[in-house]
Amino acid sequence: MAGGSKEIRAKIGSVTNTKKITKAMEMVAASKMRKAQARMEATKPYVEKVKRVISHVASAHPEYKHPYTQVRDQVKRVGLIMISSDRGLCGGLNSNLFRKALPQLKAWKEQGVEVELALVGNKAQTFFRSYGGNVVAAVSDLGDTPHIEDLVGTIKVVLDKFDAGEVDEVYLASNVFVNTMAQDPTIQKLVPLQAEEKQDNSRWDYLYEPDAKTALDLLMRRYVEATVFGSVVENAACEQGARMMAMKNATDNAGEMINELKLSYNKARQAAITAEISEIVAGSAAV
Repeated sequence: MAGGSKEIRAKIGSVTNTKKITKAMEMVAASKMRKAQARMEATKPYVEKVKRVISHVASAHPEYKHPYTQVRDQVKRVGLIMISSDRGLCGGLNSNLFRKALPQLKAWKEQGVEVELALVGNKAQTFFRSYGGNVVAAVSDLGDTPHIEDLVGTIKVVLDKFDAGEVDEVYLASNVFVNTMAQDPTIQKLVPLQAEEKQDNSRWDYLYEPDAKTALDLLMRRYVEATVFGSVVENAACEQGARMMAMKNATDNAGEMINELKLSYNKARQAAITAEISEIVAGSAAV
């Protein structure tokens, strides 16, 4: 019994130390999440405005038709930009995104459509290294404060392939921040652009300077870059929120385990005391 009590005390000490670590990680994640949310909120107005302008451009009738607004007759190959985290310990954030993407990848494969992957984050690279796939670009170690300059090269690889006709559609897979406890994995089409559903029959357009081609070429690229960057910033907030909840659950579970171990320890200790008293009584009776 004494040996059992000693083992239980060691387990209690080990779980208590683990609880301290998970509690500290929870607090760090909460602090980082607030900063990530602030960056996300600061980025959103620009991203939303660019999307709105691009949506209007897709609904307009310009003399110059940009390739990003033209749907191709046949889709033989698509590009998928997958955004994940660099680190783990964030619950099912990455696995839920991969689980969301796998049926789409399977559907494309059944249709005979090839998929070229551009991966953001170590977790996506690790997953597709084991799952398989044609990875044409990858970037990782963006840190807690990602910069758009770090993403331009990866995005350019995919867009250059679209411009060259090697890719017919480009999609973006990322997590959307719903709240601290919920993150929604989504897959959206980046190009070709889809016009707004709400349209009238009038023909209208913008005035472009210096000309439509120069302005639209720059604007379309900036739209894709801003959308991907906004998703990366949002995914960082999702990561910290998911990590905070995962560490909170781990801390709560550790507390419950400590209570159970203490109960087991008290029972073992009581059993040892009872056995000692019984031996003393038996010895006294024998004398």
